[in-house]
Amino acid sequence: MSHFTTVQTKITSLIRLEKVLTELKFNFSKAEVGQKLHVKGYLGQKTEAQLVIHASRTYDIGVNVDATTGAVTFVADWEFVETTAGYNQEEFTRKVMQRYAYHTVKEEVTKRGYTLEDETVDAAGHIHVKVSSWGE
Repeated sequence: MSHFTTVQTKITSLIRLEKVLTELKFNFSKAEVGQKLHVKGYLGQKTEAQLVIHASRTYDIGVNVDATTGAVTFVADWEFVETTAGYNQEEFTRKVMQRYAYHTVKEEVTKRGYTLEDETVDAAGHIHVKVSSWGE
């Protein structure tokens, strides 16, 4: 028996998340304001979400935003997402969170007047950025 599990994140910008999902080549659908989409799970089970990532032909990952805190949660039948899409909840969340953090840093660096000089990815997959600023 399978079930939907919700994963909390520190993501607070749905626009930035959509950018990350597009960059990572995830297909997704976004609900109209005030509406919800169906997230597909095991044996036709469904739950609702504001954004649906189409993980495979038969299973989805839902994205909801908490109205009070603005925090994003992912909801999916992770067992079957892993079986059909080839990645598990931890891999998916880590990959999305890393790219989200990267874009957050880039936006903050630019907002504060710094210039991104260089970026590298080490063997462990960690991203290193070098920034500079003109002194006053």
